[in-house]
Amino acid sequence: MNVTFLECSLTGERYEAGKPHNLSRAGKPLLVRYDLEAAKKTMTRESLATREPGMWKWRELLPNDGEPVSLGEPQTPIVPLPNIAGREGASSVLVKDEGRLPTGSFKARGLAMAVTMAKQFGTERIAMPTNGNAGAALAAYGARAGMETIIICPAETPEINVTETAAYGARVYVADGQIDECGALVGKGAAEGLWFDCSTLKEPYRLEGKKTMGFELVEQLGWEVPDAIFYPTGGGTGLIGMWKGFDELEAVGLIGSKRPRMYAVQAEGCAPMVRAFENGDEFAERWEKAATVATGIRVPKAVGDFLILRAVRESGGAAIAVSEEAILQAVDDAAREDGFLLCPEGGAVLAGWRKALGQGMVRADERVVLFNCANGNKYPLPDRSKRLTLQGADPRELCASK
Repeated sequence: MNVTFLECSLTGERYEAGKPHNLSRAGKPLLVRYDLEAAKKTMTRESLATREPGMWKWRELLPNDGEPVSLGEPQTPIVPLPNIAGREGASSVLVKDEGRLPTGSFKARGLAMAVTMAKQFGTERIAMPTNGNAGAALAAYGARAGMETIIICPAETPEINVTETAAYGARVYVADGQIDECGALVGKGAAEGLWFDCSTLKEPYRLEGKKTMGFELVEQLGWEVPDAIFYPTGGGTGLIGMWKGFDELEAVGLIGSKRPRMYAVQAEGCAPMVRAFENGDEFAERWEKAATVATGIRVPKAVGDFLILRAVRESGGAAIAVSEEAILQAVDDAAREDGFLLCPEGGAVLAGWRKALGQGMVRADERVVLFNCANGNKYPLPDRSKRLTLQGADPRELCASK
Protein backbone atom coordinates (compact mmCIF):
# COMPACT_ATOMS: atom_id res chain seq x y z
CA MET A 1 0.00 0.00 0.00
CA ASN A 2 1.38 3.40 -1.03
CA VAL A 3 -0.44 5.49 1.61
CA THR A 4 2.06 7.42 3.71
CA PHE A 5 -0.24 9.48 5.94
CA LEU A 6 -3.53 11.38 6.08
CA GLU A 7 -3.67 15.15 6.27
CA CYS A 8 -6.21 17.66 7.55
CA SER A 9 -7.42 19.59 4.51
CA LEU A 10 -7.54 22.85 6.49
CA THR A 11 -4.61 22.79 8.93
CA GLY A 12 -2.21 20.27 7.35
CA GLU A 13 -2.04 18.24 10.57
CA ARG A 14 -0.95 14.67 9.83
CA TYR A 15 -2.72 11.48 10.88
CA GLU A 16 -1.54 7.89 10.91
CA ALA A 17 -2.49 5.64 7.99
CA GLY A 18 -3.71 2.10 8.51
CA LYS A 19 -6.52 2.88 10.97
CA PRO A 20 -10.07 4.24 10.64
CA HIS A 21 -10.63 8.00 10.74
CA ASN A 22 -13.51 10.41 10.38
CA LEU A 23 -12.93 14.18 10.42
CA SER A 24 -9.73 15.83 11.65
CA ARG A 25 -9.47 17.46 15.07
CA ALA A 26 -10.35 20.71 13.29
CA GLY A 27 -13.61 19.13 12.12
CA LYS A 28 -12.51 19.09 8.47
CA PRO A 29 -12.04 16.33 5.86
CA LEU A 30 -8.87 14.26 5.84
CA LEU A 31 -6.95 13.81 2.59
CA VAL A 32 -5.01 10.63 1.79
CA ARG A 33 -1.38 11.14 0.78
CA TYR A 34 0.71 8.63 -1.18
CA ASP A 35 4.30 7.72 -1.89
CA LEU A 36 4.19 9.30 -5.33
CA GLU A 37 7.80 8.44 -6.17
CA ALA A 38 7.03 4.76 -5.62
CA ALA A 39 3.85 5.03 -7.69
CA LYS A 40 5.77 6.70 -10.50
CA LYS A 41 7.92 3.58 -11.01
CA THR A 42 4.99 1.38 -12.05
CA MET A 43 2.33 3.84 -13.27
CA THR A 44 3.12 4.51 -16.90
CA ARG A 45 0.75 5.09 -19.78
CA GLU A 46 1.92 1.81 -21.27
CA SER A 47 1.45 -0.26 -18.11
CA LEU A 48 -1.98 1.21 -17.44
CA ALA A 49 -3.10 0.37 -20.98
CA THR A 50 -2.53 -3.33 -20.27
CA ARG A 51 -4.67 -3.40 -17.13
CA GLU A 52 -8.35 -4.33 -17.03
CA PRO A 53 -10.44 -1.15 -17.33
CA GLY A 54 -12.23 0.08 -14.22
CA MET A 55 -11.59 2.04 -11.06
CA TRP A 56 -9.30 -0.53 -9.46
CA LYS A 57 -6.63 -0.34 -12.19
CA TRP A 58 -5.26 2.82 -10.50
CA ARG A 59 -4.07 0.78 -7.51
CA GLU A 60 -0.87 2.75 -6.80
CA LEU A 61 -3.01 5.80 -6.05
CA LEU A 62 -5.72 3.99 -4.11
CA PRO A 63 -5.70 3.26 -0.36
CA ASN A 64 -6.86 -0.37 -0.21
CA ASP A 65 -4.46 -3.15 0.67
CA GLY A 66 -5.76 -6.39 -0.82
CA GLU A 67 -8.92 -7.38 -2.66
CA PRO A 68 -11.59 -4.68 -2.96
CA VAL A 69 -15.28 -5.03 -2.21
CA SER A 70 -16.42 -4.88 -5.81
CA LEU A 71 -19.59 -5.28 -7.87
CA GLY A 72 -17.71 -5.07 -11.16
CA GLU A 73 -17.23 -1.32 -11.56
CA PRO A 74 -16.55 -0.60 -15.25
CA GLN A 75 -14.82 2.29 -16.94
CA THR A 76 -17.73 4.57 -17.79
CA PRO A 77 -18.06 5.86 -21.37
CA ILE A 78 -17.78 9.39 -22.70
CA VAL A 79 -20.84 10.02 -24.88
CA PRO A 80 -21.11 13.01 -27.26
CA LEU A 81 -24.36 14.97 -27.61
CA PRO A 82 -23.94 16.14 -31.23
CA ASN A 83 -27.44 17.50 -31.73
CA ILE A 84 -27.41 19.48 -28.48
CA ALA A 85 -23.97 20.83 -29.41
CA GLY A 86 -25.14 21.79 -32.88
CA ARG A 87 -28.18 23.59 -31.52
CA GLU A 88 -25.93 25.70 -29.28
CA GLY A 89 -23.40 26.34 -32.05
CA ALA A 90 -20.69 24.36 -30.22
CA SER A 91 -18.18 22.04 -31.84
CA SER A 92 -18.90 19.31 -29.29
CA VAL A 93 -20.27 18.55 -25.86
CA LEU A 94 -19.23 15.35 -24.10
CA VAL A 95 -20.92 13.52 -21.23
CA LYS A 96 -19.10 11.18 -18.87
CA ASP A 97 -21.95 8.79 -18.11
CA GLU A 98 -21.61 7.57 -14.54
CA GLY A 99 -25.05 5.97 -14.68
CA ARG A 100 -23.41 2.80 -16.03
CA LEU A 101 -21.93 1.90 -12.62
CA PRO A 102 -23.41 -0.63 -10.15
CA THR A 103 -26.56 0.76 -8.47
CA GLY A 104 -26.80 3.19 -11.40
CA SER A 105 -24.80 6.15 -10.11
CA PHE A 106 -21.33 7.56 -9.46
CA LYS A 107 -21.88 6.99 -5.75
CA ALA A 108 -20.70 3.44 -6.44
CA ARG A 109 -17.11 4.62 -6.86
CA GLY A 110 -16.91 6.33 -3.50
CA LEU A 111 -18.88 3.79 -1.52
CA ALA A 112 -17.03 0.81 -3.02
CA MET A 113 -13.84 2.37 -1.69
CA ALA A 114 -15.31 3.40 1.68
CA VAL A 115 -16.73 -0.08 2.30
CA THR A 116 -13.51 -1.72 1.12
CA MET A 117 -11.57 0.26 3.71
CA ALA A 118 -14.18 -0.27 6.43
CA LYS A 119 -13.93 -4.02 5.86
CA GLN A 120 -10.14 -3.81 5.91
CA PHE A 121 -10.38 -2.12 9.34
CA GLY A 122 -12.83 -4.73 10.69
CA THR A 123 -15.91 -2.49 10.79
CA GLU A 124 -19.20 -4.36 11.31
CA ARG A 125 -21.86 -1.61 11.09
CA ILE A 126 -21.93 1.44 8.83
CA ALA A 127 -24.35 4.36 8.51
CA MET A 128 -24.98 7.50 6.49
CA PRO A 129 -27.60 10.09 5.52
CA THR A 130 -28.64 10.23 1.88
CA ASN A 131 -30.84 12.08 -0.59
CA GLY A 132 -30.99 8.92 -2.70
CA ASN A 133 -28.26 7.21 -4.70
CA ALA A 134 -25.54 7.15 -2.04
CA GLY A 135 -27.76 5.15 0.29
CA ALA A 136 -28.38 2.51 -2.35
CA ALA A 137 -24.67 2.23 -3.10
CA LEU A 138 -23.70 1.94 0.58
CA ALA A 139 -26.40 -0.68 1.13
CA ALA A 140 -25.30 -2.73 -1.89
CA TYR A 141 -21.61 -2.70 -1.03
CA GLY A 142 -22.41 -3.21 2.64
CA ALA A 143 -24.37 -6.32 1.72
CA ARG A 144 -21.48 -7.52 -0.43
CA ALA A 145 -19.10 -7.07 2.51
CA GLY A 146 -21.44 -8.66 5.05
CA MET A 147 -21.93 -5.46 7.05
CA GLU A 148 -25.02 -4.09 8.73
CA THR A 149 -26.10 -0.83 7.11
CA ILE A 150 -28.29 1.98 8.48
CA ILE A 151 -29.55 4.74 6.18
CA ILE A 152 -31.45 7.94 7.12
CA CYS A 153 -33.22 9.80 4.29
CA PRO A 154 -34.93 13.21 4.18
CA ALA A 155 -38.67 12.99 3.51
CA GLU A 156 -38.21 14.40 -0.04
CA THR A 157 -35.97 11.48 -1.08
CA PRO A 158 -37.47 9.83 -4.20
CA GLU A 159 -39.40 6.68 -3.30
CA ILE A 160 -37.48 4.57 -5.80
CA ASN A 161 -34.22 5.39 -3.97
CA VAL A 162 -35.75 4.50 -0.61
CA THR A 163 -37.13 1.17 -1.81
CA GLU A 164 -33.95 0.27 -3.70
CA THR A 165 -31.84 0.91 -0.60
CA ALA A 166 -34.12 -1.24 1.51
CA ALA A 167 -34.00 -4.01 -1.12
CA TYR A 168 -30.30 -4.50 -0.33
CA GLY A 169 -31.19 -5.25 3.28
CA ALA A 170 -30.32 -1.92 4.86
CA ARG A 171 -32.32 -0.48 7.73
CA VAL A 172 -33.84 2.59 6.08
CA TYR A 173 -35.45 5.47 7.97
CA VAL A 174 -37.26 8.40 6.31
CA ALA A 175 -36.91 11.51 8.46
CA ASP A 176 -38.59 14.92 8.71
CA GLY A 177 -35.57 17.09 7.91
CA GLN A 178 -32.83 17.98 5.42
CA ILE A 179 -29.80 15.82 4.71
CA ASP A 180 -27.45 17.76 7.01
CA GLU A 181 -29.92 17.27 9.86
CA CYS A 182 -30.05 13.53 9.10
CA GLY A 183 -26.26 13.64 9.10
CA ALA A 184 -26.22 15.13 12.57
CA LEU A 185 -28.08 12.06 13.87
CA VAL A 186 -25.65 9.75 12.08
CA GLY A 187 -22.78 11.68 13.65
CA LYS A 188 -24.32 11.34 17.10
CA GLY A 189 -24.58 7.57 16.71
CA ALA A 190 -20.99 7.37 15.49
CA ALA A 191 -19.81 9.36 18.52
CA GLU A 192 -21.58 6.85 20.75
CA GLY A 193 -19.81 3.97 19.01
CA LEU A 194 -22.96 2.52 17.46
CA TRP A 195 -21.63 2.54 13.89
CA PHE A 196 -18.99 4.00 11.58
CA ASP A 197 -20.02 7.21 9.81
CA CYS A 198 -19.69 6.98 6.00
CA SER A 199 -21.14 10.45 5.30
CA THR A 200 -19.78 12.59 2.49
CA LEU A 201 -16.18 13.65 3.31
CA LYS A 202 -16.61 12.58 6.95
CA GLU A 203 -14.39 9.62 6.18
CA PRO A 204 -11.40 9.97 3.85
CA TYR A 205 -11.88 7.16 1.36
CA ARG A 206 -15.03 8.01 -0.61
CA LEU A 207 -12.97 10.85 -2.07
CA GLU A 208 -10.34 8.37 -3.26
CA GLY A 209 -12.92 6.30 -5.09
CA LYS A 210 -14.52 9.33 -6.69
CA LYS A 211 -11.25 10.78 -7.98
CA THR A 212 -10.96 7.82 -10.37
CA MET A 213 -13.52 9.64 -12.55
CA GLY A 214 -10.78 12.13 -13.34
CA PHE A 215 -8.17 9.42 -13.89
CA GLU A 216 -10.41 7.67 -16.41
CA LEU A 217 -11.37 10.90 -18.09
CA VAL A 218 -7.84 12.01 -18.96
CA GLU A 219 -6.84 8.56 -20.19
CA GLN A 220 -9.96 8.41 -22.38
CA LEU A 221 -9.08 11.84 -23.81
CA GLY A 222 -5.59 10.69 -24.81
CA TRP A 223 -3.92 11.88 -21.59
CA GLU A 224 -5.18 15.41 -22.08
CA VAL A 225 -7.41 17.26 -19.65
CA PRO A 226 -10.48 18.96 -21.11
CA ASP A 227 -10.81 22.72 -21.18
CA ALA A 228 -13.67 22.63 -18.69
CA ILE A 229 -15.56 20.23 -16.45
CA PHE A 230 -19.15 20.84 -15.34
CA TYR A 231 -20.01 18.91 -12.21
CA PRO A 232 -23.29 18.60 -10.23
CA THR A 233 -22.34 19.84 -6.79
CA GLY A 234 -23.97 18.93 -3.51
CA GLY A 235 -21.33 17.56 -1.17
CA GLY A 236 -18.78 17.97 -3.97
CA THR A 237 -16.77 14.81 -3.30
CA GLY A 238 -16.12 14.10 -6.98
CA LEU A 239 -15.11 17.66 -7.83
CA ILE A 240 -12.71 17.79 -4.89
CA GLY A 241 -11.44 14.29 -5.65
CA MET A 242 -10.74 14.97 -9.31
CA TRP A 243 -8.92 18.19 -8.47
CA LYS A 244 -6.72 16.24 -6.03
CA GLY A 245 -6.30 13.44 -8.54
CA PHE A 246 -5.03 15.71 -11.31
CA ASP A 247 -2.16 16.79 -9.03
CA GLU A 248 -1.35 13.14 -8.36
CA LEU A 249 -1.35 12.28 -12.05
CA GLU A 250 1.06 15.14 -12.73
CA ALA A 251 3.32 14.04 -9.85
CA VAL A 252 3.69 10.54 -11.30
CA GLY A 253 4.33 11.91 -14.80
CA LEU A 254 1.08 10.97 -16.55
CA ILE A 255 -0.10 14.50 -17.37
CA GLY A 256 1.36 17.98 -17.45
CA SER A 257 0.50 21.11 -15.52
CA LYS A 258 -2.61 22.09 -17.51
CA ARG A 259 -5.86 21.88 -15.55
CA PRO A 260 -9.50 22.10 -16.62
CA ARG A 261 -11.64 24.93 -15.36
CA MET A 262 -13.98 23.43 -12.78
CA TYR A 263 -17.61 24.55 -12.78
CA ALA A 264 -19.70 23.62 -9.73
CA VAL A 265 -23.34 23.51 -10.80
CA GLN A 266 -26.15 23.94 -8.27
CA ALA A 267 -29.90 24.56 -8.40
CA GLU A 268 -31.26 28.02 -7.66
CA GLY A 269 -33.30 26.46 -4.86
CA CYS A 270 -30.16 25.24 -3.09
CA ALA A 271 -27.05 27.20 -4.06
CA PRO A 272 -24.79 27.75 -1.03
CA MET A 273 -21.60 27.38 -3.09
CA VAL A 274 -22.77 29.88 -5.68
CA ARG A 275 -23.59 32.45 -3.01
CA ALA A 276 -20.23 31.95 -1.29
CA PHE A 277 -18.36 32.08 -4.62
CA GLU A 278 -20.05 35.30 -5.66
CA ASN A 279 -19.48 36.87 -2.22
CA GLY A 280 -15.81 35.89 -2.16
CA ASP A 281 -16.28 33.79 0.99
CA GLU A 282 -13.99 30.91 1.97
CA PHE A 283 -16.81 28.94 3.60
CA ALA A 284 -20.49 28.63 2.63
CA GLU A 285 -23.35 29.46 4.97
CA ARG A 286 -26.19 26.96 5.28
CA TRP A 287 -28.92 27.37 2.65
CA GLU A 288 -32.32 27.58 4.30
CA LYS A 289 -35.46 25.98 2.81
CA ALA A 290 -33.51 24.02 0.20
CA ALA A 291 -35.68 22.71 -2.64
CA THR A 292 -34.96 21.29 -6.10
CA VAL A 293 -36.07 18.41 -8.31
CA ALA A 294 -32.37 17.48 -8.54
CA THR A 295 -32.33 15.87 -5.09
CA GLY A 296 -28.71 14.76 -5.35
CA ILE A 297 -27.54 18.38 -5.18
CA ARG A 298 -29.99 19.42 -2.47
CA VAL A 299 -27.28 19.78 0.20
CA PRO A 300 -27.80 22.90 2.35
CA LYS A 301 -24.43 22.67 4.11
CA ALA A 302 -21.38 20.79 2.84
CA VAL A 303 -18.48 19.86 5.12
CA GLY A 304 -16.08 20.27 2.19
CA ASP A 305 -17.37 23.70 1.16
CA PHE A 306 -13.97 25.40 1.30
CA LEU A 307 -12.40 22.62 -0.80
CA ILE A 308 -15.06 23.01 -3.50
CA LEU A 309 -14.58 26.77 -3.57
CA ARG A 310 -10.80 26.39 -3.58
CA ALA A 311 -10.87 24.04 -6.60
CA VAL A 312 -13.27 26.29 -8.51
CA ARG A 313 -11.17 29.42 -7.87
CA GLU A 314 -7.75 27.84 -8.43
CA SER A 315 -8.93 26.41 -11.75
CA GLY A 316 -10.39 29.68 -13.02
CA GLY A 317 -13.88 28.18 -13.08
CA ALA A 318 -17.06 29.28 -11.35
CA ALA A 319 -20.07 28.18 -9.31
CA ILE A 320 -23.28 28.41 -11.33
CA ALA A 321 -26.94 28.22 -10.29
CA VAL A 322 -29.65 27.09 -12.71
CA SER A 323 -33.44 27.23 -12.51
CA GLU A 324 -35.81 24.29 -12.16
CA GLU A 325 -37.22 25.13 -15.58
CA ALA A 326 -33.75 25.00 -17.14
CA ILE A 327 -33.00 21.65 -15.46
CA LEU A 328 -36.18 20.00 -16.73
CA GLN A 329 -35.76 21.52 -20.20
CA ALA A 330 -32.21 20.17 -20.44
CA VAL A 331 -33.33 16.65 -19.48
CA ASP A 332 -36.12 16.83 -22.07
CA ASP A 333 -33.84 18.19 -24.81
CA ALA A 334 -31.08 15.61 -24.34
CA ALA A 335 -33.60 12.76 -24.41
CA ARG A 336 -35.54 13.98 -27.46
CA GLU A 337 -32.61 15.30 -29.50
CA ASP A 338 -29.79 12.90 -28.68
CA GLY A 339 -31.53 9.88 -27.13
CA PHE A 340 -29.68 10.37 -23.85
CA LEU A 341 -31.77 10.29 -20.67
CA LEU A 342 -29.95 12.47 -18.15
CA CYS A 343 -30.75 12.32 -14.47
CA PRO A 344 -32.02 15.64 -13.03
CA GLU A 345 -28.53 16.45 -11.71
CA GLY A 346 -27.16 15.77 -15.18
CA GLY A 347 -29.85 18.09 -16.53
CA ALA A 348 -28.60 20.75 -14.13
CA VAL A 349 -25.08 20.33 -15.52
CA LEU A 350 -26.25 20.66 -19.12
CA ALA A 351 -28.21 23.75 -18.11
CA GLY A 352 -25.11 25.08 -16.37
CA TRP A 353 -23.02 24.64 -19.52
CA ARG A 354 -25.67 26.40 -21.58
CA LYS A 355 -25.70 29.29 -19.12
CA ALA A 356 -21.90 29.51 -19.09
CA LEU A 357 -21.82 29.42 -22.89
CA GLY A 358 -24.39 32.21 -23.09
CA GLN A 359 -22.42 34.36 -20.64
CA GLY A 360 -19.06 33.80 -22.35
CA MET A 361 -17.53 31.72 -19.54
CA VAL A 362 -16.80 28.93 -22.04
CA ARG A 363 -16.25 29.13 -25.79
CA ALA A 364 -18.17 27.14 -28.36
CA ASP A 365 -14.92 25.56 -29.66
CA GLU A 366 -13.67 24.33 -26.28
CA ARG A 367 -13.60 20.68 -25.24
CA VAL A 368 -16.07 20.47 -22.38
CA VAL A 369 -17.08 17.43 -20.30
CA LEU A 370 -20.35 17.24 -18.39
CA PHE A 371 -20.85 14.66 -15.65
CA ASN A 372 -24.12 12.73 -15.65
CA CYS A 373 -24.09 11.28 -12.17
CA ALA A 374 -26.84 8.65 -12.44
CA ASN A 375 -29.06 6.65 -14.75
CA GLY A 376 -32.05 8.75 -15.76
CA ASN A 377 -34.34 5.73 -15.48
CA LYS A 378 -34.02 5.89 -11.68
CA TYR A 379 -36.11 9.06 -11.51
CA PRO A 380 -39.84 9.74 -11.94
CA LEU A 381 -40.68 10.71 -15.52
CA PRO A 382 -43.81 12.39 -16.91
CA ASP A 383 -46.18 10.04 -18.71
CA ARG A 384 -46.52 11.41 -22.26
CA SER A 385 -48.14 8.30 -23.71
CA LYS A 386 -51.65 8.30 -25.16
CA ARG A 387 -54.45 5.76 -24.87
CA LEU A 388 -55.46 3.82 -27.97
CA THR A 389 -58.51 1.70 -28.86
CA LEU A 390 -57.30 -0.95 -31.28
CA GLN A 391 -60.67 -1.70 -32.88
CA GLY A 392 -61.03 0.59 -35.87
CA ALA A 393 -57.69 2.32 -35.26
CA ASP A 394 -56.20 4.07 -38.33
CA PRO A 395 -52.36 3.83 -38.49
CA ARG A 396 -52.21 7.09 -40.47
CA GLU A 397 -53.75 8.95 -37.58
CA LEU A 398 -50.97 7.64 -35.27
CA CYS A 399 -48.37 9.27 -37.50
CA ALA A 400 -50.28 12.54 -37.66
CA SER A 401 -50.95 12.75 -33.93
CA LYS A 402 -48.88 15.26 -31.96
